[in-house]
Amino acid sequence: MTFILVVIINNFLIFLMKKISLLAALSIGLFITSCSQDNNSETTTAATTETAGTEAAGQSGVQDDMSQKNVVQVAMGSKDHTTLVTAVKAAELVDALSNAGPFTVFAPTNAAFDKLPAGTVEGLLKPEKKEELADILQYHVSVGVYTADQLQDGQTLGQVNGGNITISKKDGKIMVNGAATVVASIPASNGIIHVIDGVLLPGKK
Repeated sequence: MTFILVVIINNFLIFLMKKISLLAALSIGLFITSCSQDNNSETTTAATTETAGTEAAGQSGVQDDMSQKNVVQVAMGSKDHTTLVTAVKAAELVDALSNAGPFTVFAPTNAAFDKLPAGTVEGLLKPEKKEELADILQYHVSVGVYTADQLQDGQTLGQVNGGNITISKKDGKIMVNGAATVVASIPASNGIIHVIDGVLLPGKK
């Protein structure tokens, strides 16, 4: 009789141990699943936030340190074009010039802006002069890529603002409207920049 009781008790204990092990395994599985879902949720939220931030900032807000720089980024990296960059920002043209293009930008240096009458630049940077500033800056931009070799004497290029510029060549130098000289050419991911030593002023419309 005692032997039978011992066997029954042992079997009962084995049954209890199996139940406890099963419950423990289920608890661990639920805990792991919960953690995984939380991590996935955090990852999705972070990705959504990053995408939303990029869209809000526009094309210029896209972070890319590997590709070739676009025309705006090239200008921003030049210590000789800080005035131009300030003007582009004031006219709210950064995103437009950061798009695919392609663009040919005739980029006046700081020294070129310094040749303008005193107070001209400061006046154009005022909020109420935004449209006039944008018109002047767009007069420095052509749609398409025109390398130095493709610029020919007597050639006319249509500019973004609706005006035209005239190219001339003399003694190996490329001039724009007979007033500004191309001193360097820099390729960009969405076009090309021709650095010029003068500011191009559009005629009255």
